[in-house]
Amino acid sequence: MPEPVTIRPATREDLPALHPVIERAYRGESARAGWTHEADLIKQGARTDLATLEAIVVDPSQRLLVACWGAGPIGCVHVNDIGGGRAYLGLLCVDPMLQAGGLGKQLVAAAEACARQLFGSQMMEMTVFEQRTELIAFYERRGYRRAGEKRDYSILLDPPLFMDVLVKPLSPAASA
Repeated sequence: MPEPVTIRPATREDLPALHPVIERAYRGESARAGWTHEADLIKQGARTDLATLEAIVVDPSQRLLVACWGAGPIGCVHVNDIGGGRAYLGLLCVDPMLQAGGLGKQLVAAAEACARQLFGSQMMEMTVFEQRTELIAFYERRGYRRAGEKRDYSILLDPPLFMDVLVKPLSPAASA
C-alpha cells in the first residue's frame, strides 16, 4: 500500500476524482483487478452518481470518508447515522489496483471511529451480497456477525439479489 495515506471527510471538490474510483472498484472489467467487486453479479449500470455522493457530503447525518494518496482519492467509505444508536457502513471501496494492502481495514476502522465519535453509535450495520462469502469473511474477521436477516437488493434484477445484514457492537474501546 502506498504511504502515506490520509483518511478524511470528503468534500464536494473530491467527488469528480472519487466517483471514477468507486465505479472502477465495483463495476465493469476494471473491477476484476480487485477482489471486492460486484461485476459478476451486476452486469450493467453505475454504482452511484455525483448527485448521490454530493447529497451524502452535505447531509449532517452522513459522512463520506475519503482515502487520499498523493494528489487524489484511492478509496472511500460511507457512514450513515440511522438512529437508535446505529450507523450504517456502505460504499467501502479501494482502487482495484491497490486492494489487499490493508487500506480497506483502515477505512473500516475509520468508519467505526466516525460512527462512535460523531454520531454516538453503539452498533454498526451493513449489507453484503449473500454470494460474496469471501467479503463476508473479511468483515467477520473485523468483528462483524451475520444478524440472521436478509434484505432485497435495492435494484430489481432477474434473478433477484439478496443481501446479508452484518452487525458489530461499537464500544468506546472497540478497534478493527
